[in-house]
Amino acid sequence: MNLLALPAFTDNYIWMLHDGQKALVVDPGDSTPVLDALQSLGLELALILVTHRHLDHVGGLAALRPHLKGPVYGPANSDIEGVDIKVGEGFYIDFLGTRVDVWDTPGHTADHITYLVRSDLTQPGQPPLLFCGDTLFSAGCGRLYDGTAEQLFQALSRFSTLPGNTTVCCTHEYTLDNLRFARAVEPHNTDTAAYKMTCQQLRQLGKPTLPTTMATEMAINPFMRCAQPQVIASAQQHGAQDSSGSAVFTALRQWKNSFKA
Repeated sequence: MNLLALPAFTDNYIWMLHDGQKALVVDPGDSTPVLDALQSLGLELALILVTHRHLDHVGGLAALRPHLKGPVYGPANSDIEGVDIKVGEGFYIDFLGTRVDVWDTPGHTADHITYLVRSDLTQPGQPPLLFCGDTLFSAGCGRLYDGTAEQLFQALSRFSTLPGNTTVCCTHEYTLDNLRFARAVEPHNTDTAAYKMTCQQLRQLGKPTLPTTMATEMAINPFMRCAQPQVIASAQQHGAQDSSGSAVFTALRQWKNSFKA
C-alpha cells in the first residue's frame, strides 16, 4: 500500500491509501487535490472514510460522489450529508483485504471516530496506520468543540497503547506551532528540541512534517506525556488541581487555548 498526504486549504492534509489501482481517501474537505491525484496516478476511488463533521473534512464529498465506486463511511453519532454507512466502536471495514478498525474517539467533537488500518494483521512487517482526524496532532491535540477534555484524554491514552512504529496520519500542519507550546511545557526535553529542528528543515523544503509515529509523539507531545514530572509541574503552574493524568491534560488544553509563543 502507498500512503499520500494531499495538501488542501492552508494547512489540511487529505490522506490517500492506494495499491496502484484502487484508492481509499480520508477526510476529503476539498475534492480538487483528490481528483488531481486520482487522474495523475490512474487510480479508481474505491472508498471514503470520514472522521467527523467539520466542513474542512467533508466539504469535498458531493463533488467526489460521481467518481466514487464504493461507500462513504462516517461516524454513527452524526448526520453528515453524503455518508452512506454510519460506523462506530467495534465496526471494521475491509479494504482490499486490509482490515480497518473503527474506534470511537470523541473529544474534539462528540461524533469523532478514528480509523486504524491493521496492516500488522494483513501485511506482516508493515506498521499500523492511524487516521486520527483532529484528535491527535504532532506535538498537540485537537481543540474542544462539543466533546470534553476527559474524552480527549481517554482517546489519546488509548492511542498510547499502540505500537511505537504506528504511522500517525494527522490532518493539519500545526507541528511547528505545537512544538513552541511543547517547549514551554518541557523546556529541557532534548527530543522536542531535536524534533523541532527536523520539522523546520522539512518545512523549509516545502515538505510536510506528517505523518508522525506513535513513538515520536510519546517522546515530544506534552498531551501524551501527562505522567512526566516536568509536564505535571508545568500543568500545576497553570491550574491543574492535582497530578492525575486527566487534571494535567485538562490544564494543558486550557493553557494551549491562550498560549502565545
